[in-house]
Amino acid sequence: MPHQRPSPAGAAAADPQVVIIEDDADVRLGCIQALALERIRALGVESTEKAQRLLGPSFAGVVVCDIRLPGQDGLSYMRELVAQDAALPVILITGHADVATAVQAMRDGAYDFIEKPFTSQHLVEVVRRALEKRTLTLEVRGLKKQLAGLGSLESRVIGRSPVVGQLRQTITEVAATSADVLILGETGTGKELVARCLHDASGRRGPFVALNCGGLPETLFDSEIFGHEAGAFSGAVKRRIGKIEHAAHGTLFLDEIESMPIPMQIKFLRVLQERTIERLGSNQQIAVDFRVVAATKADLAAESAAGRFRNDLYFRLNVVALELPPLRARREDVPLLFEHFVTQAALRHGREPPEITEATIRELMAYGWPGNVRELRNYAERHVLGIKVSSTANDRPVPLTEAVDLFEKSLIAEELRRQHGNVLRAAKTLSMAKSTLFDKIKKHGLDEE
Repeated sequence: MPHQRPSPAGAAAADPQVVIIEDDADVRLGCIQALALERIRALGVESTEKAQRLLGPSFAGVVVCDIRLPGQDGLSYMRELVAQDAALPVILITGHADVATAVQAMRDGAYDFIEKPFTSQHLVEVVRRALEKRTLTLEVRGLKKQLAGLGSLESRVIGRSPVVGQLRQTITEVAATSADVLILGETGTGKELVARCLHDASGRRGPFVALNCGGLPETLFDSEIFGHEAGAFSGAVKRRIGKIEHAAHGTLFLDEIESMPIPMQIKFLRVLQERTIERLGSNQQIAVDFRVVAATKADLAAESAAGRFRNDLYFRLNVVALELPPLRARREDVPLLFEHFVTQAALRHGREPPEITEATIRELMAYGWPGNVRELRNYAERHVLGIKVSSTANDRPVPLTEAVDLFEKSLIAEELRRQHGNVLRAAKTLSMAKSTLFDKIKKHGLDEE
C-alpha cells in the first residue's frame, strides 16, 4: 500500500476516523503515524477534557484511550462515552498491571484493549476491525431512522406516477369519512396496505381487523364473523367474539370478498344496513360501530351479472371504489419501489444494501411483473441475500433498444388485454394508427398470444 506523510501529533484532521487520547506524546505520535500509513485519519489529544470537544453526538469514528490519564481517567470517560452511544467502539490502552481492569471494562462496554508495549500492526488491526463495525452500525442506524419515518402516506404508498399520486389523494379525502370502501386490484398490488392506510388515517380508535374470505371453510363463516355463545353448537365450550364485534370503532378488512358464500352475503348485507349483529346461539342484538373495507381481484360487476355475487351487496360496498393499478401499468415507479424494498431487506438481515446498477434497473423495467409489487419485493429480498435469480431477465445486461422493445410489447399486450383483444379500441387508446398497431402486434408476436 502506498505510504503517505503522517500528520504531526495533535494536528487537526478533517473528520478524523480515530481520536487517540494518550498523555505520552511519543506513544500518541506513534499511534497517529501507524494509522496514517494505512490511510486512517487520526487525531491525538492528551486528555479527556480536550477529547470532549471532538466527540460530539455526530462522531462517526473510533476512540483509542489510555486508562491512566491526568485528570479524568480513561475508564470513567469510557463509561461516559458508552452511556451516550452504546455502539461507539472504545479501545483501551493499558499496562500489564491494568489488564484485569481492562477485561472488566470490556464487560462494561469497551470494544477491546491493547496492552503496552504493542506493535503498530496490532494497533492497526484492532482499529480497522472497530472501524468496520462502526461503519456497519451507523449504516443500520441510518436505515432504521429512514424506516422509522415511513408513517406518512407518501412513504407507504410509494410511487411518483400520476396514478399513484391520485390514489394517495383519494385515500386522504376518503379516510376520515364513514364511507365503506371497495379496493380493486390484481393479486400483489397492495390492497391490504391501502386498507391499513385508510384505517390509520381515519382517526378511528378501534383496531384494524383483517379476514380473508377465501381462506375460511363455509361452515366456519358464521362463527368467525358473528361470534357465538357457549353451547351454540357442538364444541362451542365458551363465548367467542366475532370479527365484526372485535372491529368495534375500527375497521373490518374483508379480503377476497368475492369468495364469501351467497348465504353469508345475505346476512352480511343486513349487518351493513343495520350495523347490528347477533352471535350464534343468541337472540340479543348488539350494535357495532365499524367500517368495512373490502378487497377483490375479481370483476364484481361481472360476478353479480353471473349470479355469483349479490348485486345489492355489490352496490352497498361500492360506495367508494379504489382501483390499484398493476405494476406493469406504472413502470416508472419500479426503481423507487425496488430501492425501498432493498433498504428494508438490508435492515431486516443486518446487511449493507448492495449496489443497484443501471443494468439491473433496465432489467426490472423490461419485465412484466405478473406478481406485481409483491413479486418485486421478493426479488429485492433475494437481491440483498445475493441469491442469483433469472425471473426477470437473462444474466446479461439488457441493451437500451431491447428494453424499450420489451416495454412497448408489455404496454400493447396490457392494452389489448384490457380491450379484450379489440385492436381498434386499443389503437385509439394508445393514440396510434390501427395499421401501425397491427405491425407492432406482428413484430412482437402478440397475434399468436
